[in-house]
Amino acid sequence: MNVDASSIARQVVDKMLEQDTYGKWLNPIIEKIATGYCLMKMPVRPEFLNGVGTVHGGIVFGIADTAFAYASNSHNRIAVALDVTISYPNAGQLNDVFTIEAKEIYLGGRTAIYQVTVINQQQLLIGLFQGTVFRTNKKYFEEAS
Repeated sequence: MNVDASSIARQVVDKMLEQDTYGKWLNPIIEKIATGYCLMKMPVRPEFLNGVGTVHGGIVFGIADTAFAYASNSHNRIAVALDVTISYPNAGQLNDVFTIEAKEIYLGGRTAIYQVTVINQQQLLIGLFQGTVFRTNKKYFEEAS
């Protein structure tokens, strides 16, 4: 398969989406995928709320983890999480629209580190996620020389 760096990231995410049933259920709108980067939007639906009427932390974690997965696998190497942390400085609300942005902050041969922010339409920080991945040598696609 002959692909350049700008298109391989999207092809990897498309391949991941074939099996990412949780990501499909969250139903984010993928706005941009690039190597080491993912930008998505996601409207908050009623089924995302917890017992006190705010967005469940698992939803915020889940969408941040999804962006993390897409950004960290975008180099055409299967990457798996080694560790992640998340802070929830503010609660999300029904009808919020989250913007989720994953940025690569370190890329090494075997590991990489990403920071993911989840903000609402008022630019209020809902979640701050950081994760480290182990980068395997397995590729999604063989690239032609």
